[in-house]
Amino acid sequence: MNRQKKGVNTICTHVGEVEDKQFKGAISPLYMTSSYAFEDVDVKRYPRYFNTPNQEALCEKIAALEHAEASLVFGSGMAAISTALMAFLQAGDHIVLQQTLYGGTYNFVVTQLEKYGITYSFTEGWKAGDFEKELRPNTKVIYIETPSNPLLTITDMKAVAQLAKKHGAVSMIDNTFASPVNQNPIDFGIDVVIHSATKYMGGHSDVCAGAVACSKEHRDLIWQSAICFGGSLSEYTVWLLERSIKTMGIRVRAQNSNAMALAAYLYKNEDVDAVYYPGLPTHADHDLAKQQMKGFGGMLSFELKAGLDASEFMKFLKLIKPSMSLAGVESTMLSPVKTSHALMSAEDRAKQGIGDGLIRFSVGIEETDDLIADIEQALEKIKSKTVLT
Repeated sequence: MNRQKKGVNTICTHVGEVEDKQFKGAISPLYMTSSYAFEDVDVKRYPRYFNTPNQEALCEKIAALEHAEASLVFGSGMAAISTALMAFLQAGDHIVLQQTLYGGTYNFVVTQLEKYGITYSFTEGWKAGDFEKELRPNTKVIYIETPSNPLLTITDMKAVAQLAKKHGAVSMIDNTFASPVNQNPIDFGIDVVIHSATKYMGGHSDVCAGAVACSKEHRDLIWQSAICFGGSLSEYTVWLLERSIKTMGIRVRAQNSNAMALAAYLYKNEDVDAVYYPGLPTHADHDLAKQQMKGFGGMLSFELKAGLDASEFMKFLKLIKPSMSLAGVESTMLSPVKTSHALMSAEDRAKQGIGDGLIRFSVGIEETDDLIADIEQALEKIKSKTVLT
């Protein structure tokens, strides 16, 4: 049976397992060793070479989920992003990046690339024409993020992929917010798919990892940089991630449902000025999101109405955790200006539309009514405090 014909939950559960030949256990055994034989073996294994038994099994699972030929796993999402970029860029090259990006990616680009003689351009928007305007004869990579962090903008993957191929560039995407459950960019022609596997793949706020999925040819190029940069995972983290992915399909679909309900609730709430969620018909790119996403994801952002302090509001939450990161089974909120995009200047954040009052909401798997009740009690307290003040 073709692995790409299997359902998501089947792939999550069964593809990329290490067979326990000795004891016939139901799950992958964990090989903790960092030292393997080199004589009379088919593969000379070493953790930094991304070819231990648990690493190879996990990569097979992630590749299957992203409809890719191959995959590599890394010590963090930024390790995956930086290694993938540096594998395809060298002195004299140019890269075009989407304006709306994760702050860590933006910081890497503006603080590191010029050291290597690599130039870059950020688009004014996230339409295909915005990317085309920034192309140069030496453009080697076009980099996108959809849905974007934190404003959930939607970029046309097929249009960008076609543009990259037309100009001989490699197309890359940060697919973290969508997860492989909701979106498979390779099906739309994207060359390299990147994840912070800390997020939906891990899903329990207890691992830090990254992943890249692509063709075998591109994987081999990335591998050549990866073994030099050394961003490999510990074997235990690899094993935990493989275990966590088994429930990703179930978790993400529950988060999709909850996020849709919370976005609709917030959109109608008189204390909220704006809601950013591609599942809402009012979202500017809702129709495009429907074309390229199977589900709209568990992430949304919103802004409270003028006069209501976002930081104070989050302090009053009892169930939803004001916490860093995202995509765990527990619901969390944060202020992008203080966390994910803190390394950007206020001016650059403003260009992306990220204000001090923006709240990013990672919706978990709790009961929707409980999440709404928690938001309502926090709103009542912040309004009461605002009036009293």
